[in-house]
Amino acid sequence: MFKKLKSLFVVEDENAKNQASAGNPSGKSTPASAQGKVSPSPKQQGHAKATKPSYDKNNPPKGQPSEKFINRLLGALEENNLKGFDYLEYKQSLQNLGNVEMDEGTKYKSALAMAKTMGASQANLVSSANHYLKVLSSEETKFIEAFKNQQNLQVSTRNKEIQTLEAGIANKQKQIEQLKKQIEAETKALEDRKNSINQANAKVQATKDGFYHAYHIVVDQIKADVDKMKKYLS
Repeated sequence: MFKKLKSLFVVEDENAKNQASAGNPSGKSTPASAQGKVSPSPKQQGHAKATKPSYDKNNPPKGQPSEKFINRLLGALEENNLKGFDYLEYKQSLQNLGNVEMDEGTKYKSALAMAKTMGASQANLVSSANHYLKVLSSEETKFIEAFKNQQNLQVSTRNKEIQTLEAGIANKQKQIEQLKKQIEAETKALEDRKNSINQANAKVQATKDGFYHAYHIVVDQIKADVDKMKKYLS
């Protein structure tokens, strides 16, 4: 059943192997709605919001579809498949008419005629289609919730780490500024101490010079008197 569902919503690429060098090395199938519309993933700008994006035919999702999620969504349809002939069987009938040369409206009417032979009606087909839309909507809700959890784990937690690091850096920058001021103050104090030492040393040297100047005056006079006494008194 799953393979049948996948054939309804996914176009199998028979030339996937030959397209490896043309930008599809995985060889994986591509949803019909994305054929010819694949574009490179946009660059991330800021943090993604955990809200339902507004996509439509004029604004399709960018990037390549994930086969993992295709399998998950189709698996949900399989698990919630209604009994009897419903929208999924109707879609199979439409697919079977894919190669028949007739306009789209005629194909839908022809498929409905066949559906009626199986006990289905237009109202039944629309109702079952809406049922599957609700199933997919439920999967979307689950995905958004899981996305929020991952965003909180992968983004919010890292944001807190960034804020902690930024606060730490700011605090260290303040400490650096304080240390710079302390270094400047202590450098000035060091220069003052050096100047004070030089001045004190000069003062001491001046005192020494003054002492020996006086010392030699007195000593020289005494020595001169001693020499004269030896000369004149002997």
